[in-house]
Amino acid sequence: MIVCSALPNGGADFVQAQFPMTVVMMRPTTSEQIREAFLDYFEEHRHQRVASSSLIPYNDDTILLTNAGMVQFKDVFLGLETRPFSRATTSQKCMRVSGKHNDLENVGPSPRHHTFFEMLGNFSFGDYFKKDAIHFAYEFLTVAVGLAPERLCYTVYRDDDFAFDVWTKELGIAAERVYRMGDKTNFWSMGDVGPCGPTSEVHYDWGEAACTCGRPDCSVFLDNGCERWLEIWNLVFMQYNQDANGVRTLLPKPGIDTGMGLERIVSVVQNKPVNYDTDLFTPILDRVQGLLGHTAVQRQQHQTGYRVIADHARAAAFLVADGVRPGPAGAGYVLRLVIRRAHRYGRKIGFSGPFLAQVCEAVIAKMGDVYPELVDRRSLIARTVTLEEEQFIATLDRGQGELDRALEEVAASGGIVLPGAVAFDLKSTHGMPLEVTHDICLERGFTVDDQGFHAAEAAHKRLSQGKISEAVYAAGAEQYAAVLAKLQQRGTLPEKGVDYDPYGELAVATQLLGILRNGELVESAGAGETVELILAETPFYVSSGGQVSDAGQVRAAGWTARVSEVARPISALVIHRATLAGGAAHAGDSVEAAVDAERRWSIMRNHTATHLLHEALRTHLGREVHQAGSLVAPDRLRFDFTYEGAVTPEQLEHIAGTVNQAILASYPLRIEQKPLKQALAEGATALFGEKYGDVVRTVTLGDCGADVSVPGDHFCSYELCGGTHVQNTAQIGSFLIASEGSAAAGVRRIEALTGEAAETHARERLAIVHRLSLSLHVPPDALEGKVQELKEQIADMGRELARLRQQAMSRQAESMTNAAQDVKGVKLLATRVEVPDINAMRLMTDDLRNKLGAGVVVLGAVLNDKPTLIVAVTADLVQRGVSADRLVRSLSPLIGGGGGGRPDMAQAGGKDSSQLEAALAAAHAALAGMI
Repeated sequence: MIVCSALPNGGADFVQAQFPMTVVMMRPTTSEQIREAFLDYFEEHRHQRVASSSLIPYNDDTILLTNAGMVQFKDVFLGLETRPFSRATTSQKCMRVSGKHNDLENVGPSPRHHTFFEMLGNFSFGDYFKKDAIHFAYEFLTVAVGLAPERLCYTVYRDDDFAFDVWTKELGIAAERVYRMGDKTNFWSMGDVGPCGPTSEVHYDWGEAACTCGRPDCSVFLDNGCERWLEIWNLVFMQYNQDANGVRTLLPKPGIDTGMGLERIVSVVQNKPVNYDTDLFTPILDRVQGLLGHTAVQRQQHQTGYRVIADHARAAAFLVADGVRPGPAGAGYVLRLVIRRAHRYGRKIGFSGPFLAQVCEAVIAKMGDVYPELVDRRSLIARTVTLEEEQFIATLDRGQGELDRALEEVAASGGIVLPGAVAFDLKSTHGMPLEVTHDICLERGFTVDDQGFHAAEAAHKRLSQGKISEAVYAAGAEQYAAVLAKLQQRGTLPEKGVDYDPYGELAVATQLLGILRNGELVESAGAGETVELILAETPFYVSSGGQVSDAGQVRAAGWTARVSEVARPISALVIHRATLAGGAAHAGDSVEAAVDAERRWSIMRNHTATHLLHEALRTHLGREVHQAGSLVAPDRLRFDFTYEGAVTPEQLEHIAGTVNQAILASYPLRIEQKPLKQALAEGATALFGEKYGDVVRTVTLGDCGADVSVPGDHFCSYELCGGTHVQNTAQIGSFLIASEGSAAAGVRRIEALTGEAAETHARERLAIVHRLSLSLHVPPDALEGKVQELKEQIADMGRELARLRQQAMSRQAESMTNAAQDVKGVKLLATRVEVPDINAMRLMTDDLRNKLGAGVVVLGAVLNDKPTLIVAVTADLVQRGVSADRLVRSLSPLIGGGGGGRPDMAQAGGKDSSQLEAALAAAHAALAGMI
């Protein structure tokens, strides 16, 4: 165990007396040493070290991003999943940027708030409880880390006498340093229903000089946010289950869930009250300073900007490494937000173009040894953040201008609140996140109408749109857990649950253990009913990893049920959604469960083909390509992958060729079970967002050597995969790419066909080629040239038509100028025109303005059943204060719309075409008011 030597204030002697078997060694001082000391300590106390899960929660719709160490163990605590260990320890990647855990606005001004952070944790699943958890925490802090015991104080739940006694009687802590607190600080629950329990917190005392509340009785008990006290560790004692009525009953197996922010314990050990002054951040801040060429004084002057950039660079790097792409909603929006917010602060402190990729390099250098995914996806991180910055730069100035005008209008009316509809328009039209709008408004003394923003956002009411509540999730899982418990109590289902084996025979003899109708166990079901069947053993594959679930039949003497879907709501239970075609099914019946073999074979061909496609993409587009999503269905496969720019037809040809060569090579499929660490060390590809256990199933295809991570001239695919596959690539038959295109920013999508579907598709396309050949009177190999010739002819005809149309409009414009009115000595032409499109309308406006020489043109037209206005003002009148922008804004409400533009040219659209003439007539008075 890594422990410390000379502790301050006699701490070492005290600890040695309390823990005589403990060996006192060198204390950890760097963040790397502290993280490793924590994991080592708990490993030595029989905890399984578990790798951090992805920032994207696996199979959990209740949260947007992983925000605590217990997230990956949530189903274990709920009793829905078992692990081969009862103690665990982790250093978990976490993000808090949405929902109730939203620290974003505090990031920068605050010394210790972050979007991305690491949560150190130790967990017990029905093993040890309060006593050991408290002893472990105290020993680690005072021995392994070497904190002075007198600098620590503690809280417990108000009536938790047991925890209080452990601190005071067993560890000898003075009673006045253990505070009894209420629900707000010392009771934790997973949701409105589910596991919950009291907590005990460990706080660090920075000393009297750090007090910010000024009270003589300053203490943790006041809970007033005083900077003197720093909560460093929270021990959650999950001992109750709370039902929908708020009634708490004791759990049969209580658990422990603890969390200690790495950033906080590092700040304490390194005696840095500001997290940004620790070695977790200083290398990143140094990189920012180096890029800007700032002095130490300038760095201090721009402290908030430096902190925002450092924090957000960490968040962006880890999100991209975990497979997130910038987007308008969900995790993609969080990534877009942190990149754009960091860029805006960068502009404020001296950056002019994209810079965040260079800052992310410092993050990778600092964290890459612990989180190798950062190193593996270094190029992807750089490309992603740079592209997002470039897109933001293209819209920021325009969005900032719109915001400036809006704030001027708010100030002119004596207000200080930016309307929510304006904030939403800035986001939807100009890509300015609400949080960035908040920042700018706050700097200028304004606030934002958040309620109005969310009302305007409509389909995007909140960042975690589409997420179901934790209560719904827990209630659904609890329902199936109750079913499982009943079956096990009857003795019909063993403790391990349903025997799930989708890799063996496609038809097995088994027993119908239960029938679920609307979630309730029933004894029988009749013809025509759709129910859920629970079998003792099943060969049906449950949808996972992009592969759809199997379909087929459950047959017995006297009845048959068609299985349309298979699901696994909890790890020990598999349910078959089925419709009885005839007869009556009874619990206890002997049955045959038979997978639709033809459908399964189509799925297997497509799944194995996705592995070949993945490797072919990496071969021809670069090893930085990674899978970003997939669908493996019987009729097709869909494969999303990370790649900037379009894939050329030549590249697609090579990719398809490589896949078909692998099919013709008749590579046998090799499946092995291996420890996760071994498989990853050997170069196996793990997929973004997937949840892996300590032992994984590996699928190998091709000529793979000892180190598959080193590419060569041979074909080698080596992935972690739990899906079903063909035994030999030749069984795929053929592979054909049906389409390729953009799925999202930086993500491409290929849809492809295999086997009979590919052959059918090829025959249909050849038939089309044959018909075109006959229609155009050219052989098939001359079709491409003939089509190009026809396209050129059509383009020539289009250009000629546009020339003739322009001539006609020019002649029309000459006659229209005679209708110009005089408004206080200024020519005004306000008239309705008939034009084919907006471009023609703009051309006519320009032509009329030139012909007037000096004046104002206001044209109205109905395009696609919607009224449109365009206003143009000659340069001399712009100098006199006449503005096309102001003029069109005054007219557009009459047609039920809005618009704007430049002083010399502006445009508006509306909804009420019947008022177009009235809007044109109003131009006279509106112009007169400007002269």
